[in-house]
Amino acid sequence: MSKEISVQEALALPGAKLIDVRSESEHAEATIPGALSMPILRDNERAAVGTTYKQMGVEDAMFLGVNIVSPRVPEMVKEYQELARGGPVVVFCWRGGMRSKSVASVLEAAGIPVYRLVGGYKAYRRYVNEYLNCPLSHKVAVIHGLTGVGKTEVLHELRQISAPAVDLEGLANNRGSVFGQIGLAPQPSQKMFEALLVRDLAFWEPARYIIVECESKRIGRIFLPAVLAEAMRAGIRILAYCSIETRIERIKRIYGGDCKENTEGLKAAVMSLAQRVGKKKVTELCQFIECGQLDEVVRYLLINYYDPLYKYPSHPAAGYDLNVDTTDVGKAAETIKDFLEGCLLSRSK
Repeated sequence: MSKEISVQEALALPGAKLIDVRSESEHAEATIPGALSMPILRDNERAAVGTTYKQMGVEDAMFLGVNIVSPRVPEMVKEYQELARGGPVVVFCWRGGMRSKSVASVLEAAGIPVYRLVGGYKAYRRYVNEYLNCPLSHKVAVIHGLTGVGKTEVLHELRQISAPAVDLEGLANNRGSVFGQIGLAPQPSQKMFEALLVRDLAFWEPARYIIVECESKRIGRIFLPAVLAEAMRAGIRILAYCSIETRIERIKRIYGGDCKENTEGLKAAVMSLAQRVGKKKVTELCQFIECGQLDEVVRYLLINYYDPLYKYPSHPAAGYDLNVDTTDVGKAAETIKDFLEGCLLSRSK
């Protein structure tokens, strides 16, 4: 039997298999994090049904839809039977309408237990918007520091030791600079970023705090929600620092390594800085990139562009709640976690 379920109930359902029955392009634009794409109508099929509806009416459109879907029903039932063995199945479409109802009816007839999301993806989107329009329940700790000090690496280490770290650049799939997209897949949509962010924020609510890296309002083409940006401005300030040699090695490892597959991307990024560092210098830097001499490029950009731009101290400084050496990111992560847990514990007394 099918059963209607709310967004909150679906997200709290242990082991739930969320199934997006919308078309592949709808799913690719934004979906519920973790949802599987199993479209009842593919993009071209949905377009054909829509055209038939406009030109000939609802009955002809429904007849066409049935003719398209019917041959796939046996295989569809088999796939859902397999999925249902691993946990409860929740199907959703755009508004909880005809597409999810049709799938639920077929599964019900086949004896497969299924939940149908009330309001569909539109209801989930409303849940995300409401979450991001309320003040965060978390205290936010923000890691500041010069380019290359390993802020993202520290976040990853924090997650390894079960600390509530949220990698905003990872969610946005961009490293937050003119070099930010090199070697990465395209960024998600704004809606998908917000969905991923709310998933992480909701997960870490019991911890009472989260740890993030300092970001501007925009990461690539993704904008941070105002509620998070405000919480970051008022957050606990942590300064990460290490030697310039360590920073150079980290940046080389991230953007270049020992291969040349990122050469064109690196050159294009350097060329985009021509107005700031001069055409003659970017031409010289591009020649260094071609020759694999990344040390020269990284050192110059750090000293002459990035460090003056961000103006963070390169050593412990006043004005921060914690200063931490990130030469060893594992030790840095432990120091940050211990400090924050002690700090929040003392404030709760």
